[in-house]
Amino acid sequence: MIRHIVMFRLKGEIPKDILPEVSARALSLREQIPFIRSMEVHTGAVGAPEGNYDIALICDFDDIAALDVYRDHPAHVAFRGYITPLRELRACFDFEC
Repeated sequence: MIRHIVMFRLKGEIPKDILPEVSARALSLREQIPFIRSMEVHTGAVGAPEGNYDIALICDFDDIAALDVYRDHPAHVAFRGYITPLRELRACFDFEC
């Protein structure tokens, strides 16, 4: 199994009250892309250091091939188009578990 973790830090001018919308859009990928085995979306804790990331997506896939299908799936491409203008930083880590 492959675990795919992606974290985003929003641009400073983007209000944090947009995070529920970002979370909802991210979670909707689970319903649209059958290759996602499981998915969690988490936002940063209130009071966490300012430099922390704002949101994390944790997805599990059967293998790298399924992750590749996810990456190119139209629903994921649309989410990427939505989040890219909002984010300042992105970090990604994939590992076998």
